[in-house]
Amino acid sequence: MKLTDVIRRPLITEKTTGLREEAQTMVFEVAVGATKVEIKRAVEQLLGTKVAAVRTSIAHGKIKRQGRYAGQRPDWKKAHVRLRDGEKMPDFLEGA
Repeated sequence: MKLTDVIRRPLITEKTTGLREEAQTMVFEVAVGATKVEIKRAVEQLLGTKVAAVRTSIAHGKIKRQGRYAGQRPDWKKAHVRLRDGEKMPDFLEGA
């Protein structure tokens, strides 16, 4: 899997902004088939920071209805990436 395919997008919410400021943790939506080692390697090479730990979780897609028809959104994977002590947060996340 290519490095650019592993990380889909950063998740920017109030909760993840608090994590980023207090715990030096970034949260990303990643490919469902990506492993912790691949996520760590992708973040270190693409963003140029050293990673201390990676935690992942699967978010199951919600069931959505429109009238009598029901469908399901796809499952997706979330990764919490904690940076090493002394590492600087990447510039593109500073203003978010």
